[in-house]
Amino acid sequence: MKNNHVTIKHLARELGISSSTVSRALKDHPNVSPETKKAVTDLAEKLNYLPNSIALSLRRSKSNTIGVIIPEIVHFFFSTVISGIEDIAYNAGYSVIVAQSNESYEREVMDTRALANHRVDGILISMSRETTDYEHFESIHRRGMPMVFFDRVCDTINCSKVIVDDFDGAFQVTRHLIQQGYKRIAYLAGPENLIISKQRMDGYCMALEQYNRAFDESLIVRGRAADSEETAKELTAKLLNSPNPPDAMFAINDRAALGAMKAAKEKGLKIPQDFAIAGFSNWEFTSMTDPAITTVDQPGFKMGQEAAKLLIREIEAEEDETIIPETRILKTDLIVRGSSLVNGHL
Repeated sequence: MKNNHVTIKHLARELGISSSTVSRALKDHPNVSPETKKAVTDLAEKLNYLPNSIALSLRRSKSNTIGVIIPEIVHFFFSTVISGIEDIAYNAGYSVIVAQSNESYEREVMDTRALANHRVDGILISMSRETTDYEHFESIHRRGMPMVFFDRVCDTINCSKVIVDDFDGAFQVTRHLIQQGYKRIAYLAGPENLIISKQRMDGYCMALEQYNRAFDESLIVRGRAADSEETAKELTAKLLNSPNPPDAMFAINDRAALGAMKAAKEKGLKIPQDFAIAGFSNWEFTSMTDPAITTVDQPGFKMGQEAAKLLIREIEAEEDETIIPETRILKTDLIVRGSSLVNGHL
C-alpha cells in the first residue's frame, strides 16, 4: 500500500484559506495571526502532514534508498544482518544507509527522523536496549512510511517483523546443560524491555520445568549483564563468590558469555569440569576461546535478506494493493563446544 500524504493544498482546503497562508503559518511568519497559525498547526498534526523533504519525496518519486537502524555496527550478528540486507537491496536496485543508535534511545530518535528526512523509501529497524517509548516509530508509520522490524522488535506497531526463535534457542541450550549433568544453571539475562530477552528467559524456564528443576531467582542476573564483557565478568564473579554458587551459566549473548568465562578462570575454576558456559549468537570469537564457547547460532544473513524482501515488497506495492503485515520466525541451531561438553559426550 502506497504512502498516503497530506499536502499544503489539503490543509488550505480544509481550513478555507489560501495555500500561501498555510505555508506562511507553518513557517511561523509574523504576518499570520496566532489564531490562524494554531488552526493550521493543529490540523497539520491531526492529519499527519509531512513537511520538507519527506513530502517532496513522496510527491515526486522514489529515492531507491533504504534506511537501516541498528544498535551496534561492531556487533558481529548485526554486521551479518547488514550483509543480508545489502544482498537483497542492491540486487533490487536500492542503496542502503545504515545508522547506529549505539544502544541509545535519544540517538535512535534522531536517526529515525534523519532517515525519514533523507527521503528513504522505507526503514529497517532493530531497537536499542533503552527504547521503551515508540512514538518516533509510530509517528512515521502513521504517515505511511514502510518499515520492518528485525531481531529487536516492537509489538505495538502493526508492521512486518523478522525474528529468530529465541525461545527455542534458549530452551535448547538450557536443556543441553541439564543433560550434561549440571545442577545449578545460572542465567545472565538481558534488558527486560526487549522481547528477545523475555523469550530467552521463557525458554530457559521451560527447560527447567520440563526436567523438574526448580526455578531459583538467586541464579538470575538481571539488568546490565548484556551491556559489556566487563560488566558480565563482574556480575559473574559476584555470583561465583556467593554461598551457593552455580555450576553452569547461560548468557544472553556471547559477549556476556566471554565475560563469564574470564570470571570463572580468574577464580581458578576448570571449564567445563567445574563450571560450564554457553552463550547466544555464535560470534566469530566463540570458536577461538579456550575452550571454545557453546552457543546458539542465529541466521543473521538470512534475517537481513528476509527483512529487506518484506520492506521492498511494501515499497513497490501498487496503489490499490493491500500489504498484510507478517512475522517471519527463523530457526536457530545449538552449537555445542568445549565450554559445556563433559568428557566429549553430547
